[in-house]
Amino acid sequence: MSGAPAISGIDHVALAVRDLDATKARLTALLGRAPEWVGADGGARHAWFQMENLALDVIAPTGAGLTGDQIQARLDSFGEGIWAIAYRAPDLTRTHRLLGNRGLTPAPIGRIRATREGGAEKRYWTMATLPPDQTHGVLTFLIDQAANFDWPQAPVVAEAPIVGLDHLVVRTPAPDRALALYGARLGLDLRMDRMAPEWGARLQFFRCGDLIVEVMHELAKAESDGPDSAWGLSWRVADADAAQARLAAAGFDVSAVRTGRKPGTRVFTVRDAPAAVPTLIVQPASRAEP
Repeated sequence: MSGAPAISGIDHVALAVRDLDATKARLTALLGRAPEWVGADGGARHAWFQMENLALDVIAPTGAGLTGDQIQARLDSFGEGIWAIAYRAPDLTRTHRLLGNRGLTPAPIGRIRATREGGAEKRYWTMATLPPDQTHGVLTFLIDQAANFDWPQAPVVAEAPIVGLDHLVVRTPAPDRALALYGARLGLDLRMDRMAPEWGARLQFFRCGDLIVEVMHELAKAESDGPDSAWGLSWRVADADAAQARLAAAGFDVSAVRTGRKPGTRVFTVRDAPAAVPTLIVQPASRAEP
């Protein structure tokens, strides 16, 4: 494991929501997949949508408890949206030590659990949390890859379903600070750092497994030491036209399919995605029409 990366991908992205059942139904319509796990523990309920390259974990508070209190605090302060990013570590003990050597202080490794609704089956996550002040406000977990990456995929319930995540967008007021965190400390593979005045942003692309963490700074805003925010999601589909037609028929407010910024891609926007998460649907270049 000495040559393995400290972080091999994103294990899951967690959304904080107020009404789990309503959001679960809307996400099932968006993703074309039903959750393969619904559970509860720690004052919260959650629905888990496992896809090819990560999972979407949707969490709502139900009362007092560690997780429920955290989610309620998030909702009270910021409303619904992306609550946390959980990175997958091939060797969590090694990653914990390595990130400590790079100036981060992860909390001790521990376990959390959830119990399936209507049964006694339990799931466990072996994990460590990075202090939010060191990740500039983005709640960040490290997850033991071996413990929970072989769970079954969320069943497909509609045509042209979401396959997986293409990229996750983080907004920052301090791009050089973000470069140090995501590149030097977390060890993600920096693929691009460029000024893009045509889009009004400085963009940094970090490869993380088979997806991209995109860090964006709006050029119209002065740099500052304010917090970063996990902001948007771009989902992969095999056929953008079919996915756009399905979502339009399901009542989503979607744009027309257009040519993406990356050559060969085709994309469209979902303007009313659940939990108010800015959402782009991407047909990758490798699957695009000639």
